[in-house]
Amino acid sequence: MKIAVINGTEKRGVTYKLKELFLERFNSAEITEYYLPKDCPSFCVGCTSCFIKGENSCKDFDYIGAIEKSLIEADLIVMTSPAYVMHATGAMKAMLDHLAYRWMPHRPAPKMFGKRAVIITQCLGAGAKSAAKDIKHSLSWWGISKIGVFNGALMSDIVWEKLSEKKRKKLTHSIDRLARRYANINYAKPAHTKLIVKLKFMFCRLIQKKVRKSGHAGLDNEYWYNNGWLGKSRPWKS
Repeated sequence: MKIAVINGTEKRGVTYKLKELFLERFNSAEITEYYLPKDCPSFCVGCTSCFIKGENSCKDFDYIGAIEKSLIEADLIVMTSPAYVMHATGAMKAMLDHLAYRWMPHRPAPKMFGKRAVIITQCLGAGAKSAAKDIKHSLSWWGISKIGVFNGALMSDIVWEKLSEKKRKKLTHSIDRLARRYANINYAKPAHTKLIVKLKFMFCRLIQKKVRKSGHAGLDNEYWYNNGWLGKSRPWKS
C-alpha cells in the first residue's frame, strides 16, 4: 500500500502530531511525505502555460511533477493543514493552485476517481472546518469522492504538550478511530464515485463537447477526446 502525505506546514506542532497518530495504523505502508512550502516553494503566477502547453511547461514542474506523481500512485492521500485565519495555509493553497490543470474542466487524472483521501486540520477556536473545506474542494474537483475529514478544535493551547491529558486522550481516540476506518479498507478495490462528482464530470463533458463542435479544440479538449470521455467512456469505469 502507498500513502502520499502533503503537510501544509513545515512546523511540527499539533497538526503534525495528529498526522503521526493517524499513520501509526499504517506501519507497513510505503509513505511518501511532502512539507510545504519547502517542497513547493513558489506561487502559481497564473501564466496558464499548464493549460495551453502542458504541465511540463510550468516553471515549477520539478516540484509539482514529483508531488503529482506521488498523488496518482498513492492508494491513500493524506492532506494536513492547521487553520491560518480560518483557512488552509498559504503554502497549501499555492500547491493546490499549481494543480489546477488536474481539475475536471481541464485534464483530470483517471486514477483520481477511484482514490480515497483524508484531510486533517486543527485550530485554536474556529476555522478547522473551513480549512478542511479549502482542501476538500480541490480533491472533489480532481475526481475524489471518498474523503474523510478530521477537525481538531482546540480551546486552551496550540502546543501538544501543553494540552490537558484529557484533551490529548480525546484527540488521540478520535484520530485513531478515523485511522482504523481507513486501515480496514480493501484498497485493491477502487472507491465508489459519488453522484455529485459524476454530475461535475458530466457538466464539464457538455462544455468539452461544445468546444469540440466549435472547432477550437485545445490541449484540454484533445485530452478528453483521446480518453474517450466525449463518447461513452468514463474515468470511474476505467
